[in-house]
Amino acid sequence: MSEVEHKYKFDVKMTCSGCSGAITRVLEKAKPDGGVSDFSVSLETQEVLVTGTIPYEDLLAKIKKTGKEVRSGETLE
Repeated sequence: MSEVEHKYKFDVKMTCSGCSGAITRVLEKAKPDGGVSDFSVSLETQEVLVTGTIPYEDLLAKIKKTGKEVRSGETLE
């Protein structure tokens, strides 16, 4: 039985392309066997969208490891 995929949205404080790049690298490493199947990082909207089977808490920890401030996060589905 395959795990259910979820969609997550995070509001992350990113001030430059280096910030968004750090998050992109962390999420890229979590593909494909780290539980992340797809993601997008938007510097303009300060938004990180992630689809995958990774648990919310694990994903939050990965994003926080970049040193960026996560202002909020939610499970969309």
